[in-house]
Amino acid sequence: MTPSEVPDFPGLPRDAAGPVFAEPWQAQAFALTLQLHQAGCFSWLDWATALSQALASDPLDDGARYYEHWVEALEHLVTARAVTTPDDLALRKQAWTQAYLRTPHGRPVDL
Repeated sequence: MTPSEVPDFPGLPRDAAGPVFAEPWQAQAFALTLQLHQAGCFSWLDWATALSQALASDPLDDGARYYEHWVEALEHLVTARAVTTPDDLALRKQAWTQAYLRTPHGRPVDL
């Protein structure tokens, strides 16, 4: 599935070429989801169900946290499918936080 073939979800910014993201991490989360699906880690039905559940868990969200819910759904799927463990995911988040904190403002974060 190419970006221009992504369905028109409400609140998902788009231009003629496809989705437009407010932050680079949103595009990375989107791309990671596509790659994991293509690798056979989960079906689109599994993904839609996980994302729907994550969105439904926050009924007061006005769409501003859409990609936070996206990441929540992705984390749920990769741990439920044993692509990674919750402990490994927690260690990766900790490593990312430490790398972010030691990176000067405006510079790319390197793990």
